[in-house]
Amino acid sequence: MKVAAVSLGCPKNRVDTETMLGLLREAGFSPTLDLSSAQVILVNTCAFIEPAQREAVVTILELAQQKKKGQVLLVTGCLVELFGSSLLEEMPEIDGLIGTGALDRVVSAVGEALEGRRPVYLAPPGFLGNGTPRLLSTPSYYAYLKIAEGCSHRCSFCRIPYLRGPYRSRPPEEILREAAELAERGVKELILVAQDTTSWGIDLYGRPSLALLLRELAALEKVKWIRILYAHPASITDELLEVMAKEDKICRYLDLPLQHLSPRILKRMGRPLIDPHRLVQRIRKALPGVVLRTTFIVGFPGEEKEDFALLLRGVRELGFERIGIFPYYREEGTPAASLPEQVPEEEKRRRYRRLAFLARKLSRWRLRRLVGKEITVLVEGEKGKFYRGRSEGDAPEIDGWVYLRTDKPLQPGDFVHARVTKARTYDLEAEVLERG
Repeated sequence: MKVAAVSLGCPKNRVDTETMLGLLREAGFSPTLDLSSAQVILVNTCAFIEPAQREAVVTILELAQQKKKGQVLLVTGCLVELFGSSLLEEMPEIDGLIGTGALDRVVSAVGEALEGRRPVYLAPPGFLGNGTPRLLSTPSYYAYLKIAEGCSHRCSFCRIPYLRGPYRSRPPEEILREAAELAERGVKELILVAQDTTSWGIDLYGRPSLALLLRELAALEKVKWIRILYAHPASITDELLEVMAKEDKICRYLDLPLQHLSPRILKRMGRPLIDPHRLVQRIRKALPGVVLRTTFIVGFPGEEKEDFALLLRGVRELGFERIGIFPYYREEGTPAASLPEQVPEEEKRRRYRRLAFLARKLSRWRLRRLVGKEITVLVEGEKGKFYRGRSEGDAPEIDGWVYLRTDKPLQPGDFVHARVTKARTYDLEAEVLERG
């Protein structure tokens, strides 16, 4: 019997989807990319912000309209945690629900759905995926490695702690076992993900201990790159920066969502009151050439013109290489939703456009400075007359491409040395010098 899955949202959700597919394959199901031929369709949803919820609902309804006789449609993930069994009432086309704490029950849920019983599997957050099989949906040369689940921070705009539970680090031996298995399967780039990667170990050892884990991961012979996503500014330890500087396999890249630069707004957000200038200077001093990606929210309740001006000025001064921007979404049930001084939607859009324009200018300026320099590129495939890939400073799906010129054949997963010849807004062009 065939099963297909649609994974929405972040890479952490993708890992959950891969785990469910791995469990189903182990139980005798045959995974397929062809939704029309599958008897079982899973939709793993995101519900972090309003657009993600809309995307999930639209996807579910579209698949429901295409459903054939004998097919079952199960919805999993954060949307289920948010709305529970009411989804079955609102969308009778759904044949079953699985919350984030019950993903390991997917085989039972699918079996009941095929019997027409419309199962609802909800459980307190606790599933970590330890020891469960995974069916990778990424290209064979890179994989996401989830090192923790949940979040114990209480940002006023965020519902993740309610959807995913408190922070829970995976045991190091489980992470290392999975990483070794991925390396044996041909994975060359490990991308560490969690709601907060840099707090890993705080519940195991009483302090953030990602540095300990990175040392062990860097010892894996077949792994070439290790990338860190979703770092938290409160847990960037000196030990972490020392390990990143020492280990060549750890990419000089850090995804560090700061959310804002105004101390007043950071306080209203419930974020740590850490001087971003000192933090960024500390990181850049320890890791010369590091690529910093960050994320900002504009239009948060109470954000005055002075706060936004401070944000713009800080972005210019700190010179982030990659910037993600979101307008504030008023999420029901979060503390920020009830805050006074909500910013009008039109003003949010205006501020979004201004910051996005600045981010584009900074990106062009930063990339132009790379022209003439040599970089290492992980080849991903062909695009028109170019090969294309990613540099050490580019995470998959969120950052830009390096477009490669060469008269020699390249294969996805190859590492090559190249000289940058041209900068675009978010991408580079380069000439291949030799294989890595």
